[in-house]
Amino acid sequence: MRTNSTHMGRFPSTNQSDKIADVAAGTRAHYKKLIDGAAARRRRSQMRRRRNSEEADALHQQEEEDDHVVGSGNGGQEVVPVRAGAAAVAGRQREMEDTVTVWMDLCSPLITGCIPVHYFGVYDGHGGSHFSTICKEKMHGIFKDELLLGGPATAIQIGADESLLQETWRVVISRVFARTERVALRTCTCGSEGFHCTCDRSSLNYSGTTAVAVLLTEHHIVVGNCGDSRAVLYRAGQIVPLSSDHKPERADEKARIEASGGKVVSTDTDRVQGVLAMSRAIGDVFLKPHVISEPDMTFTRRDGEDEFVILASDGMWDVIPMEMAGRVARQCLSDEAGGGGTLLPEHEPFPSPAVAAASLLTRLALARSSTDNIAVVVIDLNGEQV
Repeated sequence: MRTNSTHMGRFPSTNQSDKIADVAAGTRAHYKKLIDGAAARRRRSQMRRRRNSEEADALHQQEEEDDHVVGSGNGGQEVVPVRAGAAAVAGRQREMEDTVTVWMDLCSPLITGCIPVHYFGVYDGHGGSHFSTICKEKMHGIFKDELLLGGPATAIQIGADESLLQETWRVVISRVFARTERVALRTCTCGSEGFHCTCDRSSLNYSGTTAVAVLLTEHHIVVGNCGDSRAVLYRAGQIVPLSSDHKPERADEKARIEASGGKVVSTDTDRVQGVLAMSRAIGDVFLKPHVISEPDMTFTRRDGEDEFVILASDGMWDVIPMEMAGRVARQCLSDEAGGGGTLLPEHEPFPSPAVAAASLLTRLALARSSTDNIAVVVIDLNGEQV
């Protein structure tokens, strides 16, 4: 995420394109590291429960093919698999400040009727990678704590009406974002927590990150967002925004900033106090109370026509319109060659079409002269049809 400077990008040369392609191809290992463990654990558990059934043989064959699928259901109930692919590249920046999280089967809390919750996050750091790294390492765990170990989520009753369920999720997301910021502020860049080391922490006052978190259940898509990273649902060929960018030029955000005593200054773009090109972020202590970490939330009931969700940092969204991103991802997810043969002929097939979609979107953003870090997660909601 850039704060003060503006960079002019040029269309990459052939050699640069080859290097970019190699980086995109390398996301296979990154993806496997993120979800292989969780997927394998769930497959082994399912095999034990179904050892004497015909389904065990099918599941064993699926495991041998290294298919990264996690269902969302109860016991032997037939479920729709979920596949996800992630890619993150530094692009034309010297430092990598964007991070991603893919965490299948995060927990099975009471709020969902003990049905698994899958977690996905994109964090776009600025002024350093400290806050985005803490979000990557800690936020999903804090969500798990809030959903299982305490807070309002433990008091929700199964079968509660939709408005109560939505308000409970809103409180959970607000608590998690606040807790994550507190954890990041008391953690040094050296990794020590509290104030026991002798490091100079003054630089942390000028660092921060966006955060867009997607929690996927069998029936709902819950999104918490702080900053200008974005989540978008594609349903039956239509775009359903799951978040709204927190920009200083938004009338409501500008009014809030000015009410807190701050200013929105127009330079190359509108910036809080002439510095930050977003109005909400985790961190950025030197801009408080004008820049806050309070997230917005959307609560969307899943539909049989839901196709996929894309969440990404502005390194992608600034150069790829939502309609174009949807067309690219849809083509990858419908590629029978596993996301490889047709779109990326120079590489061996990707582990899944979702990985191919995330990788191709990062390459496309670079080809369209993105000058920022790029982080992308693609969630295939209809994997059984791939």
